[in-house]
Amino acid sequence: MRRANGYRVYGLRDAIVLARIRRLTELGLSLDEVGDVLADDQGRELHEILLALDEDLAVQEQRIRERRRRLAVLIESAGRGELEADDAVSEDMRRFLGERDSAVGGLPASDMAERERELLALMDSTGGGDRLLAAMLPVTPEDAVRGHELHLRLDELANAAVDDPRVEALAEAIVESVPAEVVSALEAEGLRDLDMGDSFSAALLGSVAPAQAEVLKQVIRLLAERVAKS
Repeated sequence: MRRANGYRVYGLRDAIVLARIRRLTELGLSLDEVGDVLADDQGRELHEILLALDEDLAVQEQRIRERRRRLAVLIESAGRGELEADDAVSEDMRRFLGERDSAVGGLPASDMAERERELLALMDSTGGGDRLLAAMLPVTPEDAVRGHELHLRLDELANAAVDDPRVEALAEAIVESVPAEVVSALEAEGLRDLDMGDSFSAALLGSVAPAQAEVLKQVIRLLAERVAKS
């Protein structure tokens, strides 16, 4: 409904829908997912929408409690001077890193694996990549060992030229090792247009040698193509 001056008049139902949009986005839903939820709301009575909003708030409240629980543990550890870098990551990320470490414990150490660990912790601390992390769990020993072998091959390129013939072959091997579930998660996260300009990719590429960066650039390009085709 609009007034004579052209301004639209919003009713109670509109205000509740706007509130629900805000809560759903705060819970991490994409705009497409919010649109689907709102489409379902079209045929609901106001009372049903209010109940759904209350459920959204309850989920958000639970998440806040969980974050405060984790924060309390970190505060206690920091007070004792025992806070480690991995302590600040989420439970799922800690599980991922722990399972991967257990599987490759007897293999040679990899500088690239440690660099990736730092960047994964950075990504986790920003609250991004939840679906991607979920798709990578659980970590099978076979996947962990295969990934570590790829890390070691990246280590070998630390002093190589950008046009080293190993670069293209390694990029293709890395992309081939990515499970279909992870590709689907990349698409769901809205990463169909992966590029070297996002903050995570920039941090990654800026922390490695030129030949290693070239491998990762090709991986990002090939993954973007694979996601676009999925």
